[in-house]
Amino acid sequence: MTIYEKLVDIQGRLKAPKNQRNNFGRYNYRSCEDILEAVKPLLTKHKLCLTITDEVIEMASLNIAYVKANAILLSDGKEVIETFALAGIDLNRKGMDISQSFGSSSSYARKYALNGLFLIDDTKDADATNTHDKSMPKTINAMPELKKGTEAFNKVKEALSKGFTMEEVKTKYKVNTTVEKLLTQ
Repeated sequence: MTIYEKLVDIQGRLKAPKNQRNNFGRYNYRSCEDILEAVKPLLTKHKLCLTITDEVIEMASLNIAYVKANAILLSDGKEVIETFALAGIDLNRKGMDISQSFGSSSSYARKYALNGLFLIDDTKDADATNTHDKSMPKTINAMPELKKGTEAFNKVKEALSKGFTMEEVKTKYKVNTTVEKLLTQ
């Protein structure tokens, strides 16, 4: 059986219930740990190894840092399947010190890397249905708009030429279609 056939079997059998509860938001959710506990017996059955690694990436020109989590599925050392997910790091998150902020972003990125690898659908999960944080629209609206000819525009253009993506830019700035076209020319 190939690693892909084993993965398909795991994806079909994996049950990772939402055993965690957020009483404030009144929703259930699953954590990274819940997924790992549920998948371990299936990995053992198929003699597969799962590793998860984190990498902190800083985009100094945009003043953004994020965690890139890689979920790597290994079979007898010859076959590998890898997925990754990104999560921004908010260094000024209220009620968290810097290590907690990094840890929270790591857990979030790891969870979504595992979701991608094992086809766990979170469309009805807390992140999709959570409406208790009334400040969220204000945060989105508070993002500065990137305008042509500004210093920020020039820095973003330079960052894009060095391999950054438009998606990464849009985590920091509101970008209209005209400006996006100018940046990608």
